Amino acid sequence: MRIEKFETWICNRPKGLFDEDREGAAPMPWSYGVGRITTSDGIEGIATFWAARSGAVTDAYLSDVIAPVILGRSIHDREAIWHDFWNIDRHGAFFPVFLPGPIDVALWDAAARTAGLPLHKYLGSYRTSLPVYASSLWLPGIDDYVREALHYKERGFKAYKVHPCGPSSLDMQIHAAVREAVGPDMILMTDPVAEYSLHEAIKVARHLEELDYYWFEEPFRDYELDKYAKLSAAVDIPIVGTETTRGGPWGVAQAIKADALDMVRADVSWKGGITGTLKVCHLAEAHGMNCELHTTTMGPMDIANIHVACAVRNSEYFELFVPEDTFQIPMKQSLRDFMDSDGNIHAPDGPGLGIDIDWDLVENNCVSKRTFNA
Repeated sequence: MRIEKFETWICNRPKGLFDEDREGAAPMPWSYGVGRITTSDGIEGIATFWAARSGAVTDAYLSDVIAPVILGRSIHDREAIWHDFWNIDRHGAFFPVFLPGPIDVALWDAAARTAGLPLHKYLGSYRTSLPVYASSLWLPGIDDYVREALHYKERGFKAYKVHPCGPSSLDMQIHAAVREAVGPDMILMTDPVAEYSLHEAIKVARHLEELDYYWFEEPFRDYELDKYAKLSAAVDIPIVGTETTRGGPWGVAQAIKADALDMVRADVSWKGGITGTLKVCHLAEAHGMNCELHTTTMGPMDIANIHVACAVRNSEYFELFVPEDTFQIPMKQSLRDFMDSDGNIHAPDGPGLGIDIDWDLVENNCVSKRTFNA
C-alpha cells in the first residue's frame, strides 16, 4: 500500500464566495486544487484543496512540501504522516490553514477503498445520516434572506443559517425578518463572520434569544478568546467558534480551556483532515460539547465531512452552502443526490468517499497539472 504516484490539478472555478464590497479592493480569484494518490496496488485516493486568491500558493505547497512527505509511504501511516506535517509546519513551512488537511482525506479514502467500506464504516459508524441546514452567502438585502429561507423551508429543510452582511444594526433586522417569515418551527442560526465590539455582540445575542435562534457564531475573530469568554458568560444562546483557529486540535483546546465557547467548529479542509477533525470532535465530546462541522465549499471534502459526522455522536448538523450547485465542484454528483425530502443528508454507501470526480471538468478548467512519482 505504498504511495507510488501523486497527481495535482489547479483549476479555475466559475463563481466565487465573497462579494467585492465585503472583501475590499484585493482580487479574489476562486480556484481549487485536486489531488489524487495512487498506491502500489492501484488503489486511488482523492482530495480537493482550497485555492482562494492564488492557486499558485496551493500549487507550490503541493509540489514542494506535500509530495515529498507522502511519496513512498504507506497509506496506513496516516498518524505518522499527520504529525510529520505538523513538525514541518513548526519548523518553518507555515502551512495555510487549508493545508495539508485534504491530503489526509486522500489517505483515508484510499484506505477505506482498500477495505471495500464506505469511509464512515471504516472510521466506525455512529449513524448514516444527519439533518442539513442551508447556509446563506452574504446577500444584498433583507428581502433576499427572507426569500432564500422560505425557498429552503419549502424544499423540506428544517434549519437555515444566516450570514448577515452587517453592520450589526442591519444584522438584527435581517434576523428578525427571517424569523417572522419562516415562523417558530424552523431552526435558525447566524454567523456574521464579524468584528463586533463586545457591546454589540451582547446586544445582538440578547436579540437572538428573543427570536429563539439556536446559535450565534463568530461575532469576533477566532483568536479573541477573552471577548468570547465574556460574551458566553453574559448570554444564554450558545456561542460557536474556532472555525478558522490555527493549530488544529491544539488551537481548539485553548478555546475550550478558556471557557470561551459553547460549541466548537472543525472541518476536514481547515483542521488537519479527517485525522485532525476526529481529534477535535473527540476533544469536544470529552468536554461535553458539540463539534459542528464547517463547510469546505468543495463537494468531495463536504462528503468527507458527512462521513466524519456520521462516525461521531457530537455533531448535530451538516452545513450546506447555498446555492449548492456552486459548491459541489468538482464532484459529478450533486449534494442533493444524497438528501431526502425530510431535509437529511445520507453518507454515500460506496467504498471510500463514495463519489466520482468529473475529470472532464477538471481537465477543461486546469491551469496547472503536475505528476510526482516515488
